[in-house]
Amino acid sequence: MIPVVSIIMGSTSDLPVMEKAARVFDDFEVPFEIYALSAHRTPAEVEEFAKTAKSRGIKVIIAAAGMAAHLPGVIASMTTLPVIGVPINSSLDGMDALLAIVQMPPGIPVATVGINGSMNAAILAVQMLALENGELQARLVTNKEELKRKIVQANNELSSIKYKFKTN
Repeated sequence: MIPVVSIIMGSTSDLPVMEKAARVFDDFEVPFEIYALSAHRTPAEVEEFAKTAKSRGIKVIIAAAGMAAHLPGVIASMTTLPVIGVPINSSLDGMDALLAIVQMPPGIPVATVGINGSMNAAILAVQMLALENGELQARLVTNKEELKRKIVQANNELSSIKYKFKTN
């Protein structure tokens, strides 16, 4: 398999958050790679990764970082591939990472999801890939229907719960 998505994290301490993205890619049968690279500790490796990702077949990059959170922006500055940033809650409730990722200068966009939002990052990546992949698009439709079914089922279950003053 040739990966089409890269999951990059600042350190393996981010893996508990980022494994949710990996599960999404497994569920959607999207080949991916996963690495720990640091904008501050391994800048040469980050540059090599970013500059070669497209030629290796990567179509979307998900980059996660906490605290100073420069990794997504540094990668975005060195590639034309879409980069999705995942702020990690490692200090200041993740707000420092969120602001570091979302406040990119003009011309260097990083799509940013919520704090610890790796699942949404993966789904966004799948949606990007599905623009040119009918099978993947069909899986997305099925996934959305499953989400809808779960809420309908939850409301059915809630309707059976009885309270003295509950009206539905």
